[in-house]
Amino acid sequence: MNKLSLKNRIAFFYIISAALLIFIVFFSIYNIVAFTINNKVNENISFEVNEYKEKIKIGKNNVELLDSEEWEQREHNEVSVAPVFLQITNSVGTVLESSENLKNKNLLFNYKLHNEKVADIKLSGKMVRQIQVPLFYKNKINGYLLVAVSMEEATLIINKLRDILFFLFPLVLILLFFLAQFIAGRSMLPINTIIATSNTITDDNLKARIPLPKNKDELFILSETINNLLDRIENTIEREKQFTSDASHELRTPLAIIKGTLEVLIRKPRNNEEYKEKINFCISEVDRINNLVDQLLLLARFENQKMTLNSVPVNINECVLEIINRFKNKAMSKNINVVMQFPNEELYCITDGYFLSIILNNIISNALKYSHENGIVELLIERIEKKTIIKIIDNGIGISTEDFDKVFDSFYRTKISTNYPEIKGVGLGLSITKRLCDILSIDIAISSIENKGTTLELSIF
Repeated sequence: MNKLSLKNRIAFFYIISAALLIFIVFFSIYNIVAFTINNKVNENISFEVNEYKEKIKIGKNNVELLDSEEWEQREHNEVSVAPVFLQITNSVGTVLESSENLKNKNLLFNYKLHNEKVADIKLSGKMVRQIQVPLFYKNKINGYLLVAVSMEEATLIINKLRDILFFLFPLVLILLFFLAQFIAGRSMLPINTIIATSNTITDDNLKARIPLPKNKDELFILSETINNLLDRIENTIEREKQFTSDASHELRTPLAIIKGTLEVLIRKPRNNEEYKEKINFCISEVDRINNLVDQLLLLARFENQKMTLNSVPVNINECVLEIINRFKNKAMSKNINVVMQFPNEELYCITDGYFLSIILNNIISNALKYSHENGIVELLIERIEKKTIIKIIDNGIGISTEDFDKVFDSFYRTKISTNYPEIKGVGLGLSITKRLCDILSIDIAISSIENKGTTLELSIF
């Protein structure tokens, strides 16, 4: 069975089902016809019994016909045309009268039978159906009337019907098998199209899509599902290619700067201050590479879904203060006033403290990075019902509305930021922040006005 093609398997199971159904139908037809014919024979017997019971005189010690001449004149001696056989016996089975078509034969007498009962017997090698009717005189059986009719014609019809059905059964199944193969083949055309289209898809050609069938059936859903899957695969591969390209570019830039700086440094002898300046510059670029590698590794963990959460009670106030102290020197270098508004009480949340610190670190770092000198960065923390709200507000360069949908993409930097070459960045901070917020079930919302500032709001449940 496993070696059969899908088309042949469909045809095979269709034939099995059809064979069972056809057998039930044929069996029902045969039994209905046989029942109808047998019922008709029984009606004929009952008719003959009723007719002749009226012409029988039952005495105290005898049973006789009222008109024996009429008996002889009837057509019971015509054996070839559905003959009717009649026989009258006394109470012990001695034959008193019988139709001439019985000749020297007798119908089957049952001594123990006291009620009317139909039975099939053989008479002269031919099948007949007889009935034995007790004849009563004052509630006492005084004799019996036996009536039989030929079953030859009925048996011939029933047997002929049986032979026809036996002949038609395999013939119909064979025809249905080829019809099922044809229908299955036509039904398989969309699947063949799916196979042909799938064979054309490679890692270099992900644009091909399966044509959708006209009928919105299961094959339509399958084709649409595969097309959606191909869209996701194509988007994933494109993101991977873009990510690899951007990562290579971001790593190549500081390496090129370090190489160029060192090449300039060794061209001629320099004093200690010049060596110290260039070496410190190279160290800052190495730190930039290390930071980039750390972020790339974190993104790789996201892609591989190897994130393990360590949810514990985290003091939000302390976490924010720790990060602000970390960027204290950076804020002082740009003379940025950091304003904090904390509630009087200590706020705790059940979350992963390490990942939360990365989120706050990236947002506060961006607020300081994109703020103008002598600017203001505000940090507001408040409890609203069962959630903690953290707002980081700056009055920096802002974000244009057309960049809102892309600010969380990897390696994406806004068009406004390109106008400030002194602001260094690789475009991974907000991407990592958004993914960590999704992992920790933290809602993040961003609002901004170009050249006026940006507000990032975190809602921690």
